[in-house]
Amino acid sequence: MNAHSVVIGVTREAHAGERRVALVPADVKRLTRRAAVFVEHDAGARAGFTDRDYVAVGARVGSAQSVINLADILVKIRAPESGDTLRRQTVLVSLGGRDAVLSAKLHASGITHLGLERLPRTARAQSMDVLSSQAAIAGYAAVLEGARQLDTLLPMMTTAAGTIKPAKMLAIGAGVAGLQALATARRLGAQAYGFDVRESAREQVESLGARFVSLETASVPSGEAAGGYAREQSEEEQERVRAALAKHIPSMQLVVTSAQIPGRPAPKLINEPTLSAMQPGSVIVDLAAENGGNTSLTRPDEIISVSGVWILGPTNLPSQFATDASRLFSGNIRALLEYIVDEHGRVSLDAADPIVCALSAGHLHTRAGSLEVA
Repeated sequence: MNAHSVVIGVTREAHAGERRVALVPADVKRLTRRAAVFVEHDAGARAGFTDRDYVAVGARVGSAQSVINLADILVKIRAPESGDTLRRQTVLVSLGGRDAVLSAKLHASGITHLGLERLPRTARAQSMDVLSSQAAIAGYAAVLEGARQLDTLLPMMTTAAGTIKPAKMLAIGAGVAGLQALATARRLGAQAYGFDVRESAREQVESLGARFVSLETASVPSGEAAGGYAREQSEEEQERVRAALAKHIPSMQLVVTSAQIPGRPAPKLINEPTLSAMQPGSVIVDLAAENGGNTSLTRPDEIISVSGVWILGPTNLPSQFATDASRLFSGNIRALLEYIVDEHGRVSLDAADPIVCALSAGHLHTRAGSLEVA
């Protein structure tokens, strides 16, 4: 190990219910070729990775404070509530990039925060995209959660007692989570339908064997923005979408919503009149709950019943599948660290680099002897 190698630290997640770990042993093994890796005791235990697993691939294990004291780069799933517990000029790699208050606190504490939500949507950054990898798991999990809550079966079933028709499932939002939800529902035997304000999503929905719910383009303008994201719609446009969706939602037994605008409150696409028109026992799994929800009544991390319709507002479904979710998250983090740490253990945070600039929001600090800021 090069004596001047950067030190990467991994600590245990403190957020209630969070079982994932930011780096798994397989990726630590690759990173030890260019950096020293220190892992907090039991950091990966809740995801199925033991301290022995980390030691076997070249990591050192110690207390949380020792990891924080030694780390030049600290990687986490979720950012701490402030930078007070970290050394000045530490580079923190974590979620939380859209929290303006948190970002201000970290910057004031001399912390360079590479907020993972700020990653640009480019081909070069694709391998670092934790939002997409975790959204895929959330979409899969949403259908399983909905199926558990339903009083009916998703697949068609023919028995001597009669035939059960397949349930109808609608995914509102055809991003990564919505598409994975459609694929999962199809595999489980449901009739799957997909909707998105971006007409360009039609091909992706139909490629999964689902039907694209078409709205009148004359009354509902295209919702696509630069980079392929959905753009923020005016209240009038949202009302038109709500009215159009209200014609389809009452016939669905399971609805998975994942419509979100980066950095903005989630659009309200299902209102109370539409909820009251749904069949009793129907289920909505609202993956936008953390940002306000796609229904007017969604409550984060709660299950409520409205006119016999169940609304689920989970905010951390990937943690239910902590082992594989950690593997994917870790793969993204490894790709990012290999991008900023060279084979000689030197870190270069180039303010002109589009990935570094976006992740750091232009706020870079450096620790003498460890990091270089171009």
